[in-house]
Amino acid sequence: MTTESRPLRADARRNRDRLVAAAAEVFAERGLGAPLEDVARRAGVSIGTLYNRFPTRDDLVDAVFRERLGALDRVAAEALADPDPWNGFVLFVEGLFELQAADLGLNEALASMFPAAAGMEEACGRGMRDLGLVIGRARDAGVLRADFEATDVALLVLGMSRVIGDSLEVAPGAWRRCLGFVLDGLRPEAARPGGVPALTAEELAQVAERGRRRRG
Repeated sequence: MTTESRPLRADARRNRDRLVAAAAEVFAERGLGAPLEDVARRAGVSIGTLYNRFPTRDDLVDAVFRERLGALDRVAAEALADPDPWNGFVLFVEGLFELQAADLGLNEALASMFPAAAGMEEACGRGMRDLGLVIGRARDAGVLRADFEATDVALLVLGMSRVIGDSLEVAPGAWRRCLGFVLDGLRPEAARPGGVPALTAEELAQVAERGRRRRG
């Protein structure tokens, strides 16, 4: 039985909630590599209390962003409900990057594509599934180039995470201009033979793993 599955005493629950709230603020401001001592200090607890509740950084990241990624479920539902398949596709992609731009920690977490934290991995898996539905609907309607795949969006997330992270304090809306150029190129009338196939799910997982090893 994990620490998260056992019922918590009232004081332990308060400590956990303070830690999650503090971590959300610190990660949003400074990214996922922020010292956990700073999280404990902001929460008003000892570092020992933090590690008692969250033995690894991944455990804390999972607690912070699992619910936050629920917003992506809502974005997907709105995208699939939009009667215009192209508008639905744009709504999903813009909503995804808006989430990243609003939170530096989430931007870094999504850039890892397949986070080690179980809850986030599950949420990202749902996002990829919903994205496949949004893309398939737009392709079937003939409004999205026929060779575009969900794994292509995953690579866009990698690139856009860098744009967002590097430009956020200087030009917070720079990513929107970049995305506009990308979206224009995804229209069928702008399509040109790419010559290189989309990544498979297995290749994408390898890309994600290599990136995690480089970063940590």
